[in-house]
Amino acid sequence: MTATTTSVVETAAPVLLKHQAALALDTGHTSWIIVSTALVLLMTLPGLALFYGGMVRKKNVLSVLAQSVAAAVIVSVLWIVIGYSLSFGLNGNEGLNRFLGSFDAFLLNGVTMNTAFGLAPQLPEFLWIAYQMTFAIITPALIAGAFAERMKFSAFVLFTALWTLFVYAPICHWVWGGGFLGSAGVLDFAGGAVVHVNSGVAGLVCALVLGKRRGFPREYMAPHNLAFTMIGASLLLVGWLGFNGGSAWTADALASVAVLNTIVAAMTGAIGWTIPEWIERKQPTVLGMISGLVAGLVAITPAAGFVDPKASLLIGLLGGVACFFGATALKKAFKYDDSLDAFGVHGVGGIVGAILTGVFANSAINAAGENASVIKQALGLVAVIGWSALITFIILMICKFTTGLRVDEEQEIEGLDATQHGETQHG
Repeated sequence: MTATTTSVVETAAPVLLKHQAALALDTGHTSWIIVSTALVLLMTLPGLALFYGGMVRKKNVLSVLAQSVAAAVIVSVLWIVIGYSLSFGLNGNEGLNRFLGSFDAFLLNGVTMNTAFGLAPQLPEFLWIAYQMTFAIITPALIAGAFAERMKFSAFVLFTALWTLFVYAPICHWVWGGGFLGSAGVLDFAGGAVVHVNSGVAGLVCALVLGKRRGFPREYMAPHNLAFTMIGASLLLVGWLGFNGGSAWTADALASVAVLNTIVAAMTGAIGWTIPEWIERKQPTVLGMISGLVAGLVAITPAAGFVDPKASLLIGLLGGVACFFGATALKKAFKYDDSLDAFGVHGVGGIVGAILTGVFANSAINAAGENASVIKQALGLVAVIGWSALITFIILMICKFTTGLRVDEEQEIEGLDATQHGETQHG
């Protein structure tokens, strides 16, 4: 065969989906996000499970643990099947892409060892999928705090599946996946709107639709085990370093400031909650301190990679104060039963944090914060709150007329552990 007839066979370049880039692996960044993925998963199992489990009555502790486990199971499967594609896929129709991703990556079609998400080419796409899945897991698990001790487990299963697909996935796409909020300059570093406001508002709608627990507020519903809650809060704090620090997607100075901001805001959040509680009750409580710690974590989440530590001191403090009143005065004024303060902490704290991100965003920390504004942040919140509230209500109505929403009075008196799971907690 002569040189003129010799053909050179070249390996065809992989065909990339619209949301993908060719992988340019950075092992340092990848290592950090692997660790962050484990940390965020730790936030739900066992962190949130213990945090919520300790606050309910003894007869319902297993039901709350089961909800966290079920959320992880249901969301993980749905995320692989279609949730990831809807959240981070890019729709070929530009108008539709403003609101929802695509079906291109159904069952992770087109995801290979050599692909990356377009905005994070240094990370294997499989890792990006796993990391974002942990965010999707904890969000519906947080909602469970609002209706603890009274929702049927079958309703929870159906609710979680529908809510993940029709509420979480679209909002995630709006902010992080190429949708209209991210394009409009709405800043949400690690999930203030996508995770916390979204889950808090959904929780409030759930609490209003299901109604109050039997005996609330006349009966004192003491927490089953505050030691569990303390351990859960501590695990949430540790996991949150991956939640916020990992949202830099790199192991660099931005991840470092996000980690520091997270710790600082948690501590000032505890101060912000404890001071008004101490004044009102004449004593500081362990539950108050750890609730404030979580409130500070929620408030700093949208801002963690946009502000400096001086701002994080104030964001955490204001978040703690706001969430204290959200979990006490606000709940009393409007007479709803948000059992474990899902809205009082995550809804209120997320709103405060998102607005303060517009106030304190510092371009010296992150260039993306240069054009931050309170107006942009507020408009983003309006969109998230409106969609979350409306679609959550519709999903609850679907559950009401299929599985049924709430256990009957006798089952509620006996406890959900025995009536929903056939198990009881001893000791």
